[in-house]
Amino acid sequence: MSRPVNDAHAASYHARRMPTPTEVTDGVWAIPVPLRGSALRYVTVFLIDTGDGSVLIDAGYDHPSCWESFTGSVTAIGHRVETISTVLLTHNHPDHIGFATRIRALSGASVVMGQADDFATMRRSRGGFLTQLRTALTTTGAPPDVVEAMYADAVAVTAHHEDLRIDLAVADETEFRFGDVTIRAVPAPGHTYGHTVYVDTRGLVFTGDTMMSEGPTQLAIVSRADDDPTADLFRTLQRIRDLGATIACPAHQFPYRDVAARADELAALHRAEVAAVSALAGADGQATAWDVARRMRWRKPWDELGRGTQRFSLVHAQALLRHTAGVHR
Repeated sequence: MSRPVNDAHAASYHARRMPTPTEVTDGVWAIPVPLRGSALRYVTVFLIDTGDGSVLIDAGYDHPSCWESFTGSVTAIGHRVETISTVLLTHNHPDHIGFATRIRALSGASVVMGQADDFATMRRSRGGFLTQLRTALTTTGAPPDVVEAMYADAVAVTAHHEDLRIDLAVADETEFRFGDVTIRAVPAPGHTYGHTVYVDTRGLVFTGDTMMSEGPTQLAIVSRADDDPTADLFRTLQRIRDLGATIACPAHQFPYRDVAARADELAALHRAEVAAVSALAGADGQATAWDVARRMRWRKPWDELGRGTQRFSLVHAQALLRHTAGVHR
């Protein structure tokens, strides 16, 4: 169980309320941004004071209510959006990149993201998000009508414009200096193939969607023969464990301490998932992701999950199954 940095922030999360902006440590602000219509309720972006303007980690969702909430919070804590010099994006999902372009237009900020998550790079190497999802769903073994319904739901609710132009793509560890603040970009695939965490050398790691305070990590979509996001995640968790950070700042839930212990806990959780999937797949390895997902233990029985949750669970099971196939090959 993660130890929260701020008990009120954690209590708001557990009460299913959006917390107020909170100073995690001197000069580092957690700013919740609402996600209207999402079960996640909000995404947290982080504003870091530096001697070279403010640095923003992630950029919420592209919706007027998100922008209004964000700018209001920035003003309330005594800052100005126009002073943001750099936007560091953990990954390319729409609740993380939404208003990056708008900030750049206002402040001239540079926008940075992992190379594999740069949309132009991603389209060349594996196709756009919906292309990847279609490929994944059609190879899960799910009945065609289920595949079509899940895909149609995704098209209806997922805003993936995929037109963000970034100023710098990072493929390896990269150090940025902002006055007296040093932040290091560290590749951290698993949730997406270009996911990046950012390490403030004062002891913070901004983990995006890779390492929440509670629960599992949603694994990346399997759309190519060489994809193994489970193995990616295990390597990432070991990398984060060894960073020596004392505070983790995830994009959802709440900031917490005991980073190395949480990395170990999360790795153990996913190892248990792999073992469960391996057992369900059987010795002959002929079971499909559809077979396995419906028999796995989720927070509710399979038939009680909403179709959107079933879709996430199905592609997660597919990623685990891909890993077990590789281990036993």
